[in-house]
Amino acid sequence: MAHSKQAKKRIRQDGKRRQRNKATTSAMKTEIKKLFSAVAAGDAAAVSQALPGTLSRIDKAAKAHVIHRNAAARKKSQVARAVASMAAS
Repeated sequence: MAHSKQAKKRIRQDGKRRQRNKATTSAMKTEIKKLFSAVAAGDAAAVSQALPGTLSRIDKAAKAHVIHRNAAARKKSQVARAVASMAAS
């Protein structure tokens, strides 16, 4: 357990940041899952509606340094590939 005032504050800050990062990550993952389920169902209307929100969530997570920018690029590429494969089918 932390004893110094500085260490206690650091623990409080880390807890707040962890919760904020977890919320951002969770929201991003939920959007991605929603899009992938729409792609699996073949629902073009749902995909076109979910795509901008999904890409936005990924970008926001990268901007907040919750995920690395290369990880964001990789996720966006996976999403784009899934949408393109649905359009090709």
